[in-house]
Amino acid sequence: MQTKNPDIKKTKFTLLEKIYLPEILKGLWYTFKQMFAPNFTFRYPDVRWNPIAAFRGRPVLVERDDKAGERCVACGLCARVCPPMAISMQAVETELEQERHPLTFEINMLRCIYCGYCEEVCPEEAIVMSKEYDITYFSRESAIMDKQKLLVPAESVKDRLDFLRKFKNDIRKESDQVANVQP
Repeated sequence: MQTKNPDIKKTKFTLLEKIYLPEILKGLWYTFKQMFAPNFTFRYPDVRWNPIAAFRGRPVLVERDDKAGERCVACGLCARVCPPMAISMQAVETELEQERHPLTFEINMLRCIYCGYCEEVCPEEAIVMSKEYDITYFSRESAIMDKQKLLVPAESVKDRLDFLRKFKNDIRKESDQVANVQP
């Protein structure tokens, strides 16, 4: 048995509200507004997308500023931190200022998941994620990138290197602030 509560009033709907006409008109208005709004898509082969600095594309090795090889010192941190184990390298000792460098450095792009861990852990900023996103291979062998295919000049990834420096500095500042907070 229901009891009637005097505080609850029954809402009276008009005829338009009963047949849902205002809601239908609102939906039609939104649909027509979206139909004539500008597109957010590109005509892909003709117009290329320019990714932002935070975009993680194909990993590349950065050349030293004097163009005498790669920045990599063959520490192996990138190979250790890579979840799918896509990076392999062999180190060799040298007499130069840079004591070690990779004799071979390979990234299996079929395994790479573009996580960016390799660039985060690299102490020399030698491996970074480029803006290259349109990557195709016609054989498995061509998907294994050796050192010569991976080397790029530092100028071509300058905005990514600047982004990484800012990102790492922001993380250091946050960790310093957390360390300075005493309970």
